[in-house]
Amino acid sequence: MSDKKSQLQAFERLLIIMDELREQCPWDKKQTLQTLRHLTIEEVYELGDAILVNDLDEVKKELGDVLLHIVFYSKIGSESNSFDIADVCNSICDKLIDRHPHIYSDVVVENEEDVKRNWEQLKLKEGKKSVLEGVPKSLPAMVKANRIQDKVAGVGFDWEEPHQVFEKVKEELSELQVEINSGNQDKIESEFGDVLFSMINYARFLKVDPESALERTNKKFIKRFQYLEQKSKDLNKPLSEMTLAEMDIYWEEAKKI
Repeated sequence: MSDKKSQLQAFERLLIIMDELREQCPWDKKQTLQTLRHLTIEEVYELGDAILVNDLDEVKKELGDVLLHIVFYSKIGSESNSFDIADVCNSICDKLIDRHPHIYSDVVVENEEDVKRNWEQLKLKEGKKSVLEGVPKSLPAMVKANRIQDKVAGVGFDWEEPHQVFEKVKEELSELQVEINSGNQDKIESEFGDVLFSMINYARFLKVDPESALERTNKKFIKRFQYLEQKSKDLNKPLSEMTLAEMDIYWEEAKKI
């Protein structure tokens, strides 16, 4: 691993390259905060994929891409004298020091739950009217639900035991079934949302990230289905012409691989 001096030199090298690209490259010169936004989102998702499969070499590469975007935004900000990379770094350093009084002051904490509660209370003291203000509106619904529940738990609005949450899941499932029997589509959708919300809450108590868990299942399903597709090609028989019983044979084979 590199020492601190080498790390700083590498970061300086990136800053110099960014300056050169912004001055000389036609594509880089045209970019704005707005044009980079969707690309940044893609890079973060790619990083998430690499983390999910524990491909550390790919994680390293994707972290570089994300870091490039941070430097790029900072370079654009400096051109209008709004902010530069030093402002960005100092801003997060100041926040970390302020939000960790148990490290940089005399506050005493016993565990990570105390840290999380202090974090949310400090944010309210900084002027936020709600602990939920920090949840981005554009987050995917599942991620947003997880963040909402995590944040309100940080100020004590939470269940005490996992079994209580599981009982809530069963309660929501029962309410969903009632609406399914009634045939009211709007209420079915509403109750289905409640089931998902309670399941995401239960995942938090099980220390499971619901987004990662679902993505693992997505990848597992894709792998098995593609095995099924390959078998249909080997048999020269389109999937649409296979019976469910035939498909199930190869599906079970895929599960054993």
